[in-house]
Amino acid sequence: MCQFCVEHGDGKRWYLEASNYATDLTSDLARRDYIVEFISGFDTMRARAIGGMEYLEMLPAPVERRGKKMLSRRMQKIHYGQPVPIEECAEIFEIATSIVRIPCVCRTFAGHKPEALCIMVTTQAMEPILEEGFKDYVDGPDVSSFAQLTKQEALTLLKRCETRGLMHSVWTFLTPFIGAICNCNVESGCMAMKLTIGYSMPLMWRGEWVARLDQEACTSCRQCASLCPFGALAAQGQNGDRRVTLDTEACWGCGICRRACASDALSLVDRRSVPEVANVW
Repeated sequence: MCQFCVEHGDGKRWYLEASNYATDLTSDLARRDYIVEFISGFDTMRARAIGGMEYLEMLPAPVERRGKKMLSRRMQKIHYGQPVPIEECAEIFEIATSIVRIPCVCRTFAGHKPEALCIMVTTQAMEPILEEGFKDYVDGPDVSSFAQLTKQEALTLLKRCETRGLMHSVWTFLTPFIGAICNCNVESGCMAMKLTIGYSMPLMWRGEWVARLDQEACTSCRQCASLCPFGALAAQGQNGDRRVTLDTEACWGCGICRRACASDALSLVDRRSVPEVANVW
């Protein structure tokens, strides 16, 4: 299990531990203020983060690695995430009594269409906090009302996201408080994925799962390769003999590849059961 499971999971996966959702934001001003600041100041924070990574990459390699490691450890205490398959998202929706669909700030400030594809998952109403965070968005998305979703409506949204190659990830807002499920990939402007994959500065644990490919069941349609946000699936070979291969070490365990597989050749297994990646987080 990842470090968060050990520290905050009480013997199970940290994002399925109910106490990590039970914070009262009305009285917990530190977390409440952090969420407001995160939303309202996201553009500035994004620019500083990317600028900081570009600066670090100009430094000698040992200094660069040390700097990124220190920043990653700091973010683990503040805002950190992990890919979660849709089955466990459903379990999260059972814990969270408030499921609210909100505009994606990453897409907004990356210059993409500001779609409402993020979901706040809490145990209390979030609308007043969200309204405060978004109140100064002049040219951003329409936030006059935030859509309260049922569990089934939220799962339907996640399924639609999977068909677009958008993985699901769960995020802390002052660890271990869990506040959101995001649906994103690098192309959509996700800052966390850009820093984690593009700049090798981890803002996420790898998923608790890893994909397994049944070559006998695979029809080599290659639809899964087009969905994988991490490039773990690829077509190898020439012309009609091209077969799909899985790079287990590149897999982050989000599980959205299964959405494209009509032959059920893809499944998820516990990362700990796969020796070559059991300790890769």
